Amino acid sequence: MLSKDLPDIESILSLNPRVKSHAEIFSTATKKKEKKHWKRNPEKSCDTCVQLENNFDDIKHTTLSERGALREAMRCLKCADAPCQKSCPTNLDIKSFITSISNKNYYGAAKAILSDNPLGLTCGMVCPTSELCVGGCNLYASEEGPINIGGLQQFATEVFSKMGIPQIRNMDLLPANEMPESYHSRIALIGCGPASVSCASFLARLGYDDITVFEKQEYIGGLSTAEIPQFRLPFEVVQFEIDLMKDLGVKVVCGRGLGVNGMTLMSLKEEGFQAVFIGIGLPQANRAKIFKGLTMDQGFYTSKDFLPMVAKASKTGMCSCRGTLPELRGVVIVLGAGDTAFDCATSALRCGARRVFVVFRKGFTNVRAVPEEMELAKEEKCEFLPFLSPREVIVKDGRVAGLQLCRTEQTEEGDWIEDEEQTVRLKADYIISAFGSTLNDPQVQEAMSPVKLGRWGTPELHTETMQTSEPWVFAGGDIAGLANTTVESVNDGKQASWHIHKYIQSLHGQTVDSSPKLPLFQCAIDAVDISVEMCGIRFPNPFGLASAPPTTSTAMIRRAFEQGWGFALTKTFGLDKDLVTNVSPRIVRGTTSGHVFGPGQGSFLNIELISEKTAAYWCQGVTELKKDFPSNVVIASIMCGYNKADWTELTKMAEKSGADALELNLSCPHGMGERGMGLACGQDPELVRNICRWVRQASSIPFFAKLTPNVTNVVDIAMAAHEGGADGVTATNTVSGMMGLKADGSPWPGIGKGKRTTYGGVSGNAIRPIALKAVSAIGRALPGFPILATGGIDSAESGLQFLHAGASVLQVCSAVQNQDFTVIDDYCLGLKALLYLKSLEQLEEWEGQSPPTAPHQRGKPIPRLQELVGKSLPSFGPYLTEKTGLLAEYKKKLRDANDNIVTETNKARVNLPKKPIPAVKDVIARALRHIGAYQELDNKEQVQALIDEEMCINCGKCYMTCNDSGYQAIEFDPATHLPVVNDSCTGCTLCFSVCPIIDCIKMVTRTTPYVPKRGVPQAVNPVC
Repeated sequence: MLSKDLPDIESILSLNPRVKSHAEIFSTATKKKEKKHWKRNPEKSCDTCVQLENNFDDIKHTTLSERGALREAMRCLKCADAPCQKSCPTNLDIKSFITSISNKNYYGAAKAILSDNPLGLTCGMVCPTSELCVGGCNLYASEEGPINIGGLQQFATEVFSKMGIPQIRNMDLLPANEMPESYHSRIALIGCGPASVSCASFLARLGYDDITVFEKQEYIGGLSTAEIPQFRLPFEVVQFEIDLMKDLGVKVVCGRGLGVNGMTLMSLKEEGFQAVFIGIGLPQANRAKIFKGLTMDQGFYTSKDFLPMVAKASKTGMCSCRGTLPELRGVVIVLGAGDTAFDCATSALRCGARRVFVVFRKGFTNVRAVPEEMELAKEEKCEFLPFLSPREVIVKDGRVAGLQLCRTEQTEEGDWIEDEEQTVRLKADYIISAFGSTLNDPQVQEAMSPVKLGRWGTPELHTETMQTSEPWVFAGGDIAGLANTTVESVNDGKQASWHIHKYIQSLHGQTVDSSPKLPLFQCAIDAVDISVEMCGIRFPNPFGLASAPPTTSTAMIRRAFEQGWGFALTKTFGLDKDLVTNVSPRIVRGTTSGHVFGPGQGSFLNIELISEKTAAYWCQGVTELKKDFPSNVVIASIMCGYNKADWTELTKMAEKSGADALELNLSCPHGMGERGMGLACGQDPELVRNICRWVRQASSIPFFAKLTPNVTNVVDIAMAAHEGGADGVTATNTVSGMMGLKADGSPWPGIGKGKRTTYGGVSGNAIRPIALKAVSAIGRALPGFPILATGGIDSAESGLQFLHAGASVLQVCSAVQNQDFTVIDDYCLGLKALLYLKSLEQLEEWEGQSPPTAPHQRGKPIPRLQELVGKSLPSFGPYLTEKTGLLAEYKKKLRDANDNIVTETNKARVNLPKKPIPAVKDVIARALRHIGAYQELDNKEQVQALIDEEMCINCGKCYMTCNDSGYQAIEFDPATHLPVVNDSCTGCTLCFSVCPIIDCIKMVTRTTPYVPKRGVPQAVNPVC
């Protein structure tokens, strides 16, 4: 039977979904056993620590792949006066950088981050976001919860770091040799930690060119390097940020610090430094008296001993000699309840500890560590013991053998007391004290003279200026006593930079703006010219506002120009005799993206007519705009019926207003056609040709006919406009449609009590394929004929698609309706980045701003198990247990072999252009050579799907679509749920299209001849 699947196909279909016809019965015992096979999260009953020895792979919950970042960014509401920004110590424009990520403009996102926070990648990884930006997220009020801001920040800055593009001086500054003498002042920063790196970066951006950072250690990065573990903050991240600082000419000198070889504040002043910033942190550990005399050899560490040892052994490139991990065994007790204590606990597991107990004086509700840190330690099976205070160390045979503790309790007054009658003795092989840090080195304190010190031996300072008792000395970070986190230290440095600037300028008799204005991050991408010329008109950038709701008034156009839009069309206006009054409701969200509420709508439908304002209003407004914004382009959008006198009158009015060009609206799909205007004119080539001739006779400025997609062949209409003398066309207006009907049969939008509606104009991303076809078809039929594209342009990436298809400039509407005018900054930066990256041969495998996808699970890179043990395993149940064991064994072997393989650190960080950076005009119509008739396609060059088992999440989407919509060419293993493509694959690409993981499926060249299955023997040879 031809209509029945063959036995081999039936075998493939064994796991394919079927409509349920009855309820099934399985015993509870069976289901418990079955559950274990598919379980992906840890077993609750597991009571042993995870095998983590020598495993410093990323463990952060926040880490995202590109897929995860795009989905999370799309969730963000991009709120007005965003609370997340107000909750960030460095005041990051979070809304803007997440907007850029959602538009795949990763440089734009990184620029927004690094402009306010030069350690944006570090903070994306280690910021306690739940206490800061995420804590203010408005989505806390929704069921799905707040945005993973830290993960998005990490993702964007990591992608930018892979681009290999250095920071450059602010392009608005004079050349270094022409800068005023004050900018050559010598500035010293002591300590190469977050506060100093931040301060130095901002000072260099301001134009100072003699900045030196002194670091006491032989490695850079301060606490970020020495005390935050590799699995939370890799050293290459710290190196990247310090390299960005050094790009601006900042010098770093290691081996020199306060109190070392005679360095003091006064010695620096004698060397000619006019300002000094102290950012040395709190370098000594708080050490309780009961630990006096205990050493590391006896099994006692402070966090200041332990974490740097772990860092030197695990952070390749940190210093010239690679250390060895502390060798722990048995039971480890960690004392403390801050982030550092939990870093010690999770690091101890990686040094060989069998069990780790975190002991703290207060209860869980008083833990100082952020929830993220505590949760990681909990997942790794560290145990928590609250309400205990250490009283005595138990020593046997010269080594730590245990710890005696007493119970702590809180009184009704809120004070904490120790109850000596309640004691606990814990056996332990090692004790790590993480009771905070201090500055108690008398040499350092002496070296800070004459700065006035407070009761804790740290400088007294003004909390707004970060200035100490000596006006030329500033301080920030831990030593300033205000910052408790890396991001707060960064902000201290940022804050101090401005006041150091003010101080130095005052020494040279200069005044500085009372309102701080620090330069933004810049690199070579920012210097790319994206201006374009069309019809003799120079557009500062190719992005403009379409004749639509965003240009309802000239005041709105003014605001748009202030934000950076290159051009704008007026809302379409007509003669006074054709004035309109709109109905309401009239602009509704689309249904083409499923049940998506809020921003990110894939489409809108509107039944809005042309402008309700008079032609006189628009003409006066255009005159005002051209006077105040001479470099911006204003195009007057006009509409009349099929009447030569009307078109002549309105054309002359619009030209007299000073408009740079005209757009003839021959395409409005609703309302106006019933008046003999808009669509009624634009669907007939003869009418279009005649109207264009009338306007050509009446006007000397360029004009463009706005085309409707609601025709059989848009090229016929474009050719008619061309023959009529139009200088170009706009392709296209909205697509006529109906968005939806409610359950009771009434339409939306429904007008009045009768709930009447009409067919409206569909806009947005949903019509992009239609608009791209129109633009490319016109571009192929009329080479060089200017096209203004509109219809689904919501990013630089989609804008570039239209440029490649043949458009010269780009009109935007729905994307602004989804957000606001500030998206223009993202579009311009995104286009600059896309053009610049085309010049980097090193990034040829990138797709736009997206790097090749590395193998990953849950966003974290994974080693190729196939390469290590010769087979792939899924990440659930017994396979996950086996995989975890194999990886643990591999990591342990590396340690046992004392593997000193050093990751290549001399690899060129900077990618320089090897090819010219294309201008906008160079990419226009670049794609047209690839577009043609079906008969031109080669059916001999076939592809087939290849599934990456390491990245597969075993969902079976490829399997199901291939079965019920394709060619039954994917087999699905019932035990491992790993899909395998067989030779029946025809390369249709459905599996690739529905796979939820980017690059998990690739389409590769078919290695065997493709022989179609004809079903029955063919009677004649096929024609194609």
